[in-house]
Amino acid sequence: MTLSVIIPTYNEASNIGRLVTQLRQYAQPEAIEVLVVDAGSLDETVLVACQAGATVLQSPKPGRAAQMNYGARHARGELLYFVHADVGIHPAYVATICQAVQEGYEAGCYRFRFDSAHPMLRLNSYGTRFKGIMSRGGDQTLFITRPLFEALGGFDEYYCIMEDFDIIRRIRRRTRFLIVPQDVVVSARKYETNSWLRVQLANLTAFSLFFLKVPPPRIARTYKALLNYR
Repeated sequence: MTLSVIIPTYNEASNIGRLVTQLRQYAQPEAIEVLVVDAGSLDETVLVACQAGATVLQSPKPGRAAQMNYGARHARGELLYFVHADVGIHPAYVATICQAVQEGYEAGCYRFRFDSAHPMLRLNSYGTRFKGIMSRGGDQTLFITRPLFEALGGFDEYYCIMEDFDIIRRIRRRTRFLIVPQDVVVSARKYETNSWLRVQLANLTAFSLFFLKVPPPRIARTYKALLNYR
């Protein structure tokens, strides 16, 4: 089985080279393809990704959902693996995902741990071993078979935020969802410019609005207003 890794990017020059290098280092060349789907980055994301060995696509629409769908349409793999640019990949990702599919799982994600020893972030990381939807997220990466992805209609581009929670919710209505008992490493950069409590309150607010079916643009505006992105 060929695994197509799809990475949506916007101004990720500081992260994308390391990620692409990891993905290729941990896999046989014939086992994967790495597609970086860029949304008009103003830095050197595209150049760095190309130099690291990725195939770079320019998405005609901005937004992670649109970018990931565009990458999926151009992917040649039977398995799709969606990864954020600031994630650290588990070294056994190809074997683990292929084994999960062979065992009958059509989709799943990893647990995560932060690149920080902060005790509250350790608590957050511990929570990702549980099944609740609020313990999920795009930072944990997502693997899915192409037939299931297409049957679901891909990511819903209505969601300019929370697109990962939406698709996982739809996956679970249709089939089993595996939480791989291994960790990917997630950047703590959001917490480094905001307090732990501030991020948790922002997350809780976004979840509440999501479950109340508030339009995603309003959720996105509210979320960004609650956090410092400098």
